Amino acid sequence: MAQKNDKYTYRVTWSEDDNEYVGLCAEFPGLSWLANTPEKALKGIREVVADVVSDMATNEEAIPEPIAAKNFSGKFMVRVPPDIHRKLALQAAESGISLNRIASFKLSQ
Repeated sequence: MAQKNDKYTYRVTWSEDDNEYVGLCAEFPGLSWLANTPEKALKGIREVVADVVSDMATNEEAIPEPIAAKNFSGKFMVRVPPDIHRKLALQAAESGISLNRIASFKLSQ
């Protein structure tokens, strides 16, 4: 049975291959649940996650932290080809803003 207070990130989408709705959990990418309605797909994946979390706790395994509970610094490194780096630096200079600001703007679009 799904925990009432789980804070994991769920998504339900249509699977054309299976001709059913599929429930997914971002923190457990290897798990899914197929059902004939979106509601049943969500309920099913939540129950599967609850069972897996229970088993992991029993086996003293590390349980994934919900994405919603994580603190993000707002910093991460992105590697790009040198020509893209040059192009972004030029755009930033011509716009009178920092490379960081232009990269942030482009990522937010």
